[in-house]
Amino acid sequence: MSTPDTPSSRDLMHRFLFDHTDIRGEIVTLEESYQAVMGNNDYPQVVQRLLGEFVAAISLLSSSLKFDGIITLQARGEGPLPLIMAECDHQKSLRAVAKPSESVNYDELATASFQELIGDGMLAIIIQPDKGARYQGIVPLESNSLAGCLEHYFAQSEQLPTRFWLEAGESQAAGLMLQMLPQQMGSQEENDEHWDTVTQLASTVKPEELFELDHETILYRLFNEEQTRLFDAEAVRFQCSCSRERSASALVSLGRTEVAAMLAEQDLISIDCQFCHQSYAFGERDMGELFGSQTPKLH
Repeated sequence: MSTPDTPSSRDLMHRFLFDHTDIRGEIVTLEESYQAVMGNNDYPQVVQRLLGEFVAAISLLSSSLKFDGIITLQARGEGPLPLIMAECDHQKSLRAVAKPSESVNYDELATASFQELIGDGMLAIIIQPDKGARYQGIVPLESNSLAGCLEHYFAQSEQLPTRFWLEAGESQAAGLMLQMLPQQMGSQEENDEHWDTVTQLASTVKPEELFELDHETILYRLFNEEQTRLFDAEAVRFQCSCSRERSASALVSLGRTEVAAMLAEQDLISIDCQFCHQSYAFGERDMGELFGSQTPKLH
């Protein structure tokens, strides 16, 4: 395995290739960014673990962004956890949130699977370029794990065999992904053989290895008999994209009449970010900023 010098694998993602095959991979470890996501909410342990898997998964999926934009991974359903989502942009800035039901005793669901938590629902991958059309792919929840649902998504939507290994602990989250690309090198039989070999080897990885070891060491332990090429590390960080400007735009989209009516009933309109809990307040004096100086007084 030939590799460049890289820093310790904390809040880093690496891409790698198996030379002379059409198989690629990615590996990510998250620590400070994961803790920042969790620090914004007091989630039950079973929800925290699943949200950690979402954060690891979206970090891996973000490599599909070949342009400026955001990719979102979202699950909605009718179960105890009706909404969970994570998103990451082309600069590897991520954020995530879950919406646990207030009426559920999550202590009784400590060992619940992904499917049991979400219930009857759907998993969506949404790609929103800064410029261009929005894309959304949806699959039903047909696996007990997030990894299994993602593998089903790629098999159905992309026709690319893909495997995920996702782990989340109290202070770290990590993920490993392997993907078979359209055939360019060797025969399909040779590629299938390599695919079977590397996925079997990857399946031996242990959570503690993903959390404690640097990426180069993990990949060497798993694939030391394969010709593997590791690319430069990409730093991943938590960063919320909310702002006063975005909040103002949301109010403008409601229209002058509706915002004026809201302010007639309350002194301030407060818009709270569900990801980082930053609050943006708008009052009557801000109406000119929002809609222009011709806005009449409300009271």
